[in-house]
Amino acid sequence: MKNNLFPAFRLSLAMLVLCCVLYPAIVWAAAQLAPGHGEGVQLSRKGRVVGYANVGQKFDKPEYFNSRPSAVDYNASGSAGSNKGPSNPEYLATVQARLDTFLLQNPGVSKAQVPAELVTASGSGLDPHLSPQGALVQVSRIAKARNLAPGRVQELVRQQTEGGSFSPATVNVLRLNLALDELAPATR
Repeated sequence: MKNNLFPAFRLSLAMLVLCCVLYPAIVWAAAQLAPGHGEGVQLSRKGRVVGYANVGQKFDKPEYFNSRPSAVDYNASGSAGSNKGPSNPEYLATVQARLDTFLLQNPGVSKAQVPAELVTASGSGLDPHLSPQGALVQVSRIAKARNLAPGRVQELVRQQTEGGSFSPATVNVLRLNLALDELAPATR
């Protein structure tokens, strides 16, 4: 019994140190190198924190770009997907309802023009980004609601597009909406 007990105890102790001390210390040290030092990147307006750049938020007013839907209602305390497959009737009904709402809010946009990301939640439910296409399909509605020329809103989307040759182009919806608030209305 001694031959088995001591090696098991040593292995348990080694794994305890590895998993409960070393690994968390390495993750913490790596987070200190990231923007926001592991606390997220806070975005402020007029000295007040309005959100975090790395967590999606709900925007449903017609004068703002809509975010990607969230399976957790944008609750950052726990992220999750819907766990429903693409043939699940309840999931299909949810996606169809989102599509119908989007098409109602964006007259002149056809079903084929709506990117999937605008009607399906991300795996985390907290994705703060859209593709440029997901933002551009909303330009007409926003330009009309804000009395802006559509070209100005399209240019803003282009300016807020991030990504390079090694990653897909994305637009952070919160940053885009904050920049949108900075645009002054202009005559068309």
